[in-house]
Amino acid sequence: MPPSCCGCLSQYTHHHLFVFLLTFFSYVLLHSSRKTFSNVKVSISAQWTPFPQNGSLSPGKTWENNHLFEDEEQATLFLGVLDSIFLFSYAVGLYLSGVIGDRVNLRYMLCFGLWGSAVVEFVFGTLTEWLHLYNVVLYCFLWALNGLLQSAVWPCVVAVMANWFGKTGRGFVFGLWSACGSVGNILGAFLASSVLKYGYEYAFLLTSVVQLAGGVAVFFGLLTSPKEIGLDLGGETGLDSMERDSDSRRPLVSDDEDGVEVYSRRSSADQNEPLTQSPQAISFCQAFCLPGVLPYSLAYACLKLVNYSFFFWLPFYLSNNYGWKEVEADRLSVWYDVGGIVGGTVLGLISDIMGKRAPILTVSLLLAIGALVGVSRSPNDEVVNGVLLAITGFLTGGPSGLITSAVSADLGRQEVLRGSRDAMATVTGIVDGTGSIGAAAGQYLVSLIQSKLGWMWVFYFFIVMTGGSIVFITPLFVREVRDMWRERQARRHQL
Repeated sequence: MPPSCCGCLSQYTHHHLFVFLLTFFSYVLLHSSRKTFSNVKVSISAQWTPFPQNGSLSPGKTWENNHLFEDEEQATLFLGVLDSIFLFSYAVGLYLSGVIGDRVNLRYMLCFGLWGSAVVEFVFGTLTEWLHLYNVVLYCFLWALNGLLQSAVWPCVVAVMANWFGKTGRGFVFGLWSACGSVGNILGAFLASSVLKYGYEYAFLLTSVVQLAGGVAVFFGLLTSPKEIGLDLGGETGLDSMERDSDSRRPLVSDDEDGVEVYSRRSSADQNEPLTQSPQAISFCQAFCLPGVLPYSLAYACLKLVNYSFFFWLPFYLSNNYGWKEVEADRLSVWYDVGGIVGGTVLGLISDIMGKRAPILTVSLLLAIGALVGVSRSPNDEVVNGVLLAITGFLTGGPSGLITSAVSADLGRQEVLRGSRDAMATVTGIVDGTGSIGAAAGQYLVSLIQSKLGWMWVFYFFIVMTGGSIVFITPLFVREVRDMWRERQARRHQL
């Protein structure tokens, strides 16, 4: 770890650690409940599809009134529709919750999302099964509502983290913290597989109860800002107040090609200005027009489509393509998330050392294309698949976590936002919301492509989308590499 990161970490207090853990595990619990749905798709599909009980009946008839579909293909398509409904409502909710989050108490909004989502998931997966209530419209309504409620969580936890952790070491801290989604996937896979033998409804019951309990802990324990305990807000890390204030406003994403000179002039001018300014929330349109927000949002739309397709469909793919048991497929899919955990942390640390985000993201995504080709042609071997999934998770899940956490924090702390610190949740909502729109469109396409053309074409689709992410990041990559070259040349001239 570089000295700068070590020095930064040494300045953090137990309050920083507590905030890190509470926000981390709040999203772990949310993602574990979200993962439950993808882990029990085979069981749900079987429950929704009738078995012939009388050979004299024609195949076109439904054998049992409480089942929804006549065959597995129709059930699979509807599962894809539910994924898309969830992500579309999640995307809309992110745009709204980001704006709301910059104007209300973040803890209240965070707990509202956790508790509301837990109740809806209980009704969707447990109560409907106990009552044998199978209805397409009801399922669609509940899953759309779940998406809206879950969208309240991510902008809030990113905003809270940004309140406590400044720019110094942000790539490493947020890269490590962004593993919360992958850890949630792992936890969800093990929770679901542990009770799946009793019925898929108990998987929903278990994760819902755990999520409710987590919401209680967050409500009574989370400090959303250092102001709540009277700590200095100059920079959030314990460094000298003047240094922290100027450093936290200097983004990794900047429109200035002569960023070093501009920053030095501005930081010297900052010394004559008051450190405390009353924050004012900016509008949605103003946030969308901030430098770097649009390209990163579009790149994330393509990348989240790929990442969430693995999230929603990987256990189903492993079971369907290789004939493995559902529990085995659930546990093997964990290796993709393990790769994402390591990837987010390592790539974040490298980006801190470089002082830039786009170059390491671009290189990782280029390598991810090769990893996707490897997974698509993997043999029927659990060890080989586990290794390839871990590599793919590192190269796709890592950049995904970095964009939606550290990069979003950079975008929400730009120099142009000075005096308007309450933009973090709005910017995060825009980036993640745009990504969710792409992911939502992709989930139905995945089920459609798989049913018509097969899994190999699904992976071709993933490769194209990964290439799209690279295309949108390329202008930022070129600019940041050019800035790095100019800084290197300037240092040479100084010597």
